[in-house]
Amino acid sequence: MLRNAGADDAGALAELAERTFRDTFAPSNSAEDMAGYCRAHFGRERQRAEIADPGWATVVADEDGALVAFGQLRFSDAPACIPGGRPREILRFYVDKSRHGQGLAPKLMGALLERAADAGADGVWLGVWEHNPRAIAFYKKAGFREVGEHAFALGSDLQRDVLMYRALR
Repeated sequence: MLRNAGADDAGALAELAERTFRDTFAPSNSAEDMAGYCRAHFGRERQRAEIADPGWATVVADEDGALVAFGQLRFSDAPACIPGGRPREILRFYVDKSRHGQGLAPKLMGALLERAADAGADGVWLGVWEHNPRAIAFYKKAGFREVGEHAFALGSDLQRDVLMYRALR
């Protein structure tokens, strides 16, 4: 079941966020960089604050009381390469590896796009690591196109993210 996250989800969301981030990126990054990034971005209180922030929307997939996927939207300053006058950023989009290939990711993306449109966005954008071809292929299939790039700091490692955009309506 897809639903908006609530304050009571902060602990489970923090655990899911860190686990899915590590599953995706740990094999290609140092343990030190991973630990520092996770400590800074995925704690319970950080998730509670993001859930409570009116400029954010956090959607979770809940299966029998366990969170198995989540996506987070926010209004933020978009890079110059992002078209539209009021784009919304998909900051995080993760599905637990045990649920890959089961059709959950397209449903979660649909929920995020709907929430972005309902909030008045004219498009959505995201950054995806250049060495994540599975994610890039998924976003292209979901209607996103490459529009630029930016640097993403994972600890001491400066990495390249591909910026992707999709217009709404």
